[in-house]
Amino acid sequence: MTTSKKTGPAACVLGDMDLVRPLGLAGIRCAVVTPPGGATAYSRFTETVLPWTPDSGGEDALVEALLRFGLSRPERPVLYFEEDSQLLMVSRHRDRLARAFRFTLADAELVETLVDKARFQALAEALDLPVPRTRRLRPGPGSEAPELDLRYPLIVKPLTRRPPWDSIEGLGKAIRIDSPAELRALWPRLIPVGIDLLAQELIPGPETRIESYHVYIDADGAVAGEFTGRKIRTYPADYGHSTALTITDSQGEGADVAALGRDLSARMGLRGVAKFDFKRAPDGGLHLLEVNPRFNLWHHLGAVAGVNLPAIVHADLTGAPRPAPAVARPGACWCHISKDRMAAREAGVPTLEWLAWVARCEAKAIVADDPMPFLRPKLARLLPSNKGAAQPTGWAKS
Repeated sequence: MTTSKKTGPAACVLGDMDLVRPLGLAGIRCAVVTPPGGATAYSRFTETVLPWTPDSGGEDALVEALLRFGLSRPERPVLYFEEDSQLLMVSRHRDRLARAFRFTLADAELVETLVDKARFQALAEALDLPVPRTRRLRPGPGSEAPELDLRYPLIVKPLTRRPPWDSIEGLGKAIRIDSPAELRALWPRLIPVGIDLLAQELIPGPETRIESYHVYIDADGAVAGEFTGRKIRTYPADYGHSTALTITDSQGEGADVAALGRDLSARMGLRGVAKFDFKRAPDGGLHLLEVNPRFNLWHHLGAVAGVNLPAIVHADLTGAPRPAPAVARPGACWCHISKDRMAAREAGVPTLEWLAWVARCEAKAIVADDPMPFLRPKLARLLPSNKGAAQPTGWAKS
């Protein structure tokens, strides 16, 4: 796949190669915010690096660093963000950041509501969204597991993605609870974590029944780009993180996903980019699990399948012509190579079969036209004497 001539305002990327690559493939120059030695620093699509680690300072310090950079550019860059914490930072400082950047973002109140699962549940009830029945859990000191008016089995998950949850469940996003007795047995483990949780009725079926709708809605409320997809594998297999994904036919098998996603976007008054996660029940019905109003790893896959949402956003915000309208090509795949190797092994996929699939996978970390984001950090770990040479130290890319 070739790129067009790099012109116009740069993209400032708070994210990984799954966000840098779709921008680069559209001919958009990237400035990346990354720890020293981070993979995005070595992409051929990266022209500027802002080294940043958690030790560099808190949210306010990062906002100030971004402002210094954005205001130093001849044209305001377009700001992209991939994680919930980055989404909240940009949303909460949107007025200040708008002096130095262009960005697309949902309404501030809606952002806060979609990130917090308890607030999202209240919104779902008010708008009659098709979400599983849910109750809030407050496992405080001296408390006991409540009697819930929900149908077991349930899943228990944190209100937001927070590190304390890892002390209970490690890599998984949720815990399955099959009975009130199991909830009572789990309760003492929940109390020391010190965070509120949600209990939600489980929609039967494996993670492969999770389908998603991806959309960019412009400032006028029109759908400027969309595609649908489905999970192939997660690690762990139950309630884990995505390791393999595929595009579905938004005019065929995914047509009901796209139609429901459009309807829900309109009900919420959504603007900007968003991902709707649904789980398809055994009867074929779609149940809404969450809505994420930010950029994400799926945008890499969408771009190689023909619908480059980050590029459409960039065009709209800079006044450039949009990419030609397209329907995403069904069957295109993404994988996280190292984690999907474990997921495939857990699923019983033979190694040679998995390797052949990875070779055909269009969206992945190692690609022939930009191999250094995958190779350079690994070489730095293997050759510690060269570690310093592998770490950019300032705004200008070495």
